[in-house]
Amino acid sequence: MKSTYHRIALRSARALTALACALICACAATAGAAQAATLLISGGGYGHGVGMSQEGALGYAEHGYSYRQILTHYYAGTSIATAPANTKVRVLIDGKVQSIALETYVRGVVSAEVSPSWPLAALEAQAIASRTYALTAHAGGSTFDVYADTRSQVYRGVAAQTPQTDAAVAATAGQIVTYAGKPAVTYFFASSGGRTENVEDSFVGSQSEPWLRGVVDQYEPSGDHHAWKLSLSFAAAAADLRGLVRGGFEGVEVLKRGFSPRIVSAYVLGSGGRTAVSGPMLAERLGLFSAWAYFSIGEGQTIKPEPDRSGWTPLMSPAPAAAPAPAAEEGGGVAASATPEATAASASGSTPSAPSSSAGGAAAPVG
Repeated sequence: MKSTYHRIALRSARALTALACALICACAATAGAAQAATLLISGGGYGHGVGMSQEGALGYAEHGYSYRQILTHYYAGTSIATAPANTKVRVLIDGKVQSIALETYVRGVVSAEVSPSWPLAALEAQAIASRTYALTAHAGGSTFDVYADTRSQVYRGVAAQTPQTDAAVAATAGQIVTYAGKPAVTYFFASSGGRTENVEDSFVGSQSEPWLRGVVDQYEPSGDHHAWKLSLSFAAAAADLRGLVRGGFEGVEVLKRGFSPRIVSAYVLGSGGRTAVSGPMLAERLGLFSAWAYFSIGEGQTIKPEPDRSGWTPLMSPAPAAAPAPAAEEGGGVAASATPEATAASASGSTPSAPSSSAGGAAAPVG
């Protein structure tokens, strides 16, 4: 499975400007109607959506869930095991491979990924996810295991060590996530928007994995990236989608969405025809926070939704089922109320009926 980072590389100037725009903002008319048209986008989440939402883990910790319950929610059917003693991680730093003791490495990662002010359970969940990811990423094949930057997960060495995150690493020393007795790839990302995604519907060419299934994310805080809006002039959208637009840019037609409303496939519409594109590639090219996006066209005071064959509507998207209260863990295992089965059952109640074309498929990595 190809390693991919959990946050999208945004063009910051564009993103900050776009986030300041209201949904109904439209460009002033200039030479003609096509120039006045604006692509309006509303969406949710930040990152590829596969595995653990960091903001969601924060929410679960704030509601009393343990790190084991958090990890089991996001990585279905997994267990906690212990990595071999004296394990080292080969990290590519400034062009050189450094071999670092696993626990030392994790101490240099956790606060680089999440705030050390977060509850202990969230920090512990991040420590285990980062520890496991280091052992399963294989970013450099036989040469090295992980990059020290956003191509894998951020490693800042001693500069990232804090009393809070060091305590989380120590409390979970050696612990990793496993599935069927083997270390499981523990993708994670910033914000789910309310639902995570199936791995095969987010990463192009990836196979379905039983522990990387989409789940409802009940407790993710409503932060800046939980839900977002932006607008692009048609000229800017056409420039971003250069090579995919036939003739003049006319909009986007969504064909398929995954377990979450993240786009799996779509058409870029042009005056000279349409071009197929994966949802993650579309999000990357447009500089979106995630592939969870809905499109409309604004012209003056008129706003017209773009065609969407997925069966989803914006009103369906941010409506996760209520989460059960955390239950006491039995023998150090996972609480019954936080099992993947319970999560899947609650999630299915808020999933829209999908058309037959929604089955299967894959999408390109976002970032």
